[in-house]
Amino acid sequence: MRIDTIQPAIGSNTPAKRLGRGIGSGLGKTSGKGHKGQWARSGGGVRPGFEGGQTPLHRRLPKRGFNNREKKYYVIVNLSALANVAAGTVVDYEYVLANKLAKQVKDNAGLKVLGTGELACALTVKAAKFSAAAKEAIEKAGGTAETV
Repeated sequence: MRIDTIQPAIGSNTPAKRLGRGIGSGLGKTSGKGHKGQWARSGGGVRPGFEGGQTPLHRRLPKRGFNNREKKYYVIVNLSALANVAAGTVVDYEYVLANKLAKQVKDNAGLKVLGTGELACALTVKAAKFSAAAKEAIEKAGGTAETV
């Protein structure tokens, strides 16, 4: 291969349409714009969403909901996910994500442990929040629930 033989892939470079360059080009005279009217004029056409003066769809539909900027989203893990963890392990946010015990949440506020499931071994669980049932089950199994 030589540098002077390199060419773009076939079909990747398309030449620009040459409008108004004679009848033989297929784009002569009106340059593909038809005869008269709003779309034939310079700068013609309407903005996106314009429906000819009719009330547009985005105004006909009712407003609904909002995004609460103060809401905190937690990475949630149940006790059933912690059931197979070895006894004496320190379970924290990094451990949960590293072992794929819960789904990652964008812009999260930490780990929240919920009480669904059984826990048989003693674990040290460090999380931002615990449900009352989860805290009770962890301590009943001989572990500790630390709020970070």
